[in-house]
Amino acid sequence: MTNSNEGLKRVIGVSGLTLSIISGVIGVGIFVLPATVGISLGAFGIVSYIVCGVLLATIMLCYAEIGSRITTSGGSYAYVEAAFGNLAGYIINWLYFFGWGILGSAAVINIVADSLSVLFPVFTNPLVRGLLFFVMILFMILLNVFGAKQSVSFVKAIIVIKMLPLLGIIVFGIGYIKGSNLHWEHLPSLKTFSDTTLILFFAFAGFEVALGASGEIKNPKRTVPLSICIGGIVILLVYILLQTVAQGVLGTQMSIFKDAPLAAVAEKIIGPVGATILLLCAALSSFGNVTLDILCTPRSLFAGANDGTFPKILTKVHPKFATPYMAIIVYGTLIFIFSVTGGFQQLAIMSSAIALLIYLAVVLATIKLRKKKIAGEEKYFKAPGGLVTPVVAIAAIVWLLTSLGKWEILSTLIFIGIVVIIYFVTKWFKNKNIIVETV
Repeated sequence: MTNSNEGLKRVIGVSGLTLSIISGVIGVGIFVLPATVGISLGAFGIVSYIVCGVLLATIMLCYAEIGSRITTSGGSYAYVEAAFGNLAGYIINWLYFFGWGILGSAAVINIVADSLSVLFPVFTNPLVRGLLFFVMILFMILLNVFGAKQSVSFVKAIIVIKMLPLLGIIVFGIGYIKGSNLHWEHLPSLKTFSDTTLILFFAFAGFEVALGASGEIKNPKRTVPLSICIGGIVILLVYILLQTVAQGVLGTQMSIFKDAPLAAVAEKIIGPVGATILLLCAALSSFGNVTLDILCTPRSLFAGANDGTFPKILTKVHPKFATPYMAIIVYGTLIFIFSVTGGFQQLAIMSSAIALLIYLAVVLATIKLRKKKIAGEEKYFKAPGGLVTPVVAIAAIVWLLTSLGKWEILSTLIFIGIVVIIYFVTKWFKNKNIIVETV
């Protein structure tokens, strides 16, 4: 499906999309998650990364297939809507906005406090943490209300700051690995393994964000699958190497450095200065990620509100700065509320679960669209293995979702139910207005 009326130029090639995917996935979660994995699984934790990598590969292949067919902007939302209609697309849009947007950013901003608390223990105090979150999010809101130019420049610098220390850990940390730290005496229980893998998946999600610009990708039938495959391989290699180095250097000491394991590795390599650099890097990267989210997502909310997807109040534009200020304020406020009501791990679990639901919908959409001929469609990329690839993806997603507790399942179902009600109420008002205008 191609929409030639979007008015967008197709300027994103393989290298640009690949880098966007890698940057979108290798985020701030990896600064913390090696300890979460190491404490629960020990050296066996590396297997958890491989499982996530296999799961991600099957999902990415489905995205590569459907992304080479549905080439309009919108990413997951556009794919699901093309296969299952407006209601399904509407639900996915809300899940993405709430789960991966608000909850994901709330989880990430907790890493700022966790990193700073290693240097300044006062940030372990809930009131001080709350004040820190309030000041940071207020600054982000004001930055974005006053204009997007400053935010974009800031975020570009953050990407470089984020990647260089991680690559340094891999290159210089390998020589400090102790072989004994990479042996495991017994296998973890299946529940422990699945619970940990669900949390870890938070570090793997996010590749689909770059596909939201499908309408600006050159030759998407080739660019999308190639970029997804290259990006997926690079991401998995970087993550496995980081976990191997962290586990190999820290071993049983991982629990001591649960809030900042990579900073502890940096300290082992170059001393206290290394730890300080990594901690500040993790805090700054987290700050940059949330700033980018508050820059981009409110614009999507603004566009959705203009189309009737979201409440009309979000369409308000600042008279002086010409920015969607109400969408920015509402979105930032919601991030603040959830950031103070949960820690990183709890929020990461919910965000991962909702991301998995979105992926499940896209995989099912891929299967359905295989039976549908799309007008004007030429040869497209098809995931290898026939039905095996999407079926493996579905099985793996369902397996990870079984790790959710009753509270997570219930709250997710309630949220989806509320979204469905909003959809039909909004549709009813639209139809009523059309009838009134006609009369």
